[in-house]
Amino acid sequence: MAAGLITSLLFAGRHNHNRMPRILLIDDDEHLAAPLASYFARFDCVLESAQRPSEGLAKLRAHAYDAAILDVMLPEMDGFALCREIRKESDIPIVMLTARGDVMDRVVGLELGADDYLPKPFEPRELVARVQTILRRQRAVPAAAPAQRRVFEGLSIDLDRREVLRQGERVELTGTEFELLALLADPPGKVWSRDDILNRLRGHEAELYTRAVDIVVSRLRKKLEPLDCIKTLRNAGYMLAVGKSDP
Repeated sequence: MAAGLITSLLFAGRHNHNRMPRILLIDDDEHLAAPLASYFARFDCVLESAQRPSEGLAKLRAHAYDAAILDVMLPEMDGFALCREIRKESDIPIVMLTARGDVMDRVVGLELGADDYLPKPFEPRELVARVQTILRRQRAVPAAAPAQRRVFEGLSIDLDRREVLRQGERVELTGTEFELLALLADPPGKVWSRDDILNRLRGHEAELYTRAVDIVVSRLRKKLEPLDCIKTLRNAGYMLAVGKSDP
């Protein structure tokens, strides 16, 4: 697979702030795409669709999208397998649609790198709100400040470029993972409760549960290995325990 090609295309799409956001829906329900596309258009978003995972992957590789919406129940491969395939090549924001709203569906999706989830049936306005929230986080440009780069021992966080270096090597993070790390780093040593993290990262109340934070923290820890810098404080929350780098 042309990993570099798809990543560059997706990055190019998301960083172009002068056009309408372009979203790809991968769902085999042929009656869902058209009304959703019309609804998204009301909020200045272009929603395109694919009914099969193979078609969706081909579109992701050929065009620049700002986010993807994946149904769990799909032909060829389920939404979890599709999410895994996309994450091999890209950090594009992903919203999973789960048929039952089952907690395990949500847990698995988040563990695989999804940014959000929404149980079916859903209100179109809520789906738009979820996507808009993710895009705002992804496109957020930090306000002018003395330092837009956090540098610690073995870890560097560039807030402008949304780039993380671990011992000098770039780490590919999803939008949610990056936002979590940036939050923990401002300032390092501060303890953030799960509820505080959920409220800061989600931006709106929508069936949140603390297990989601644990899953994203686990993903982030794995990507930052061999650094062991995210600490769990029992009954309190999480903190970034890392020393400041010498100038």
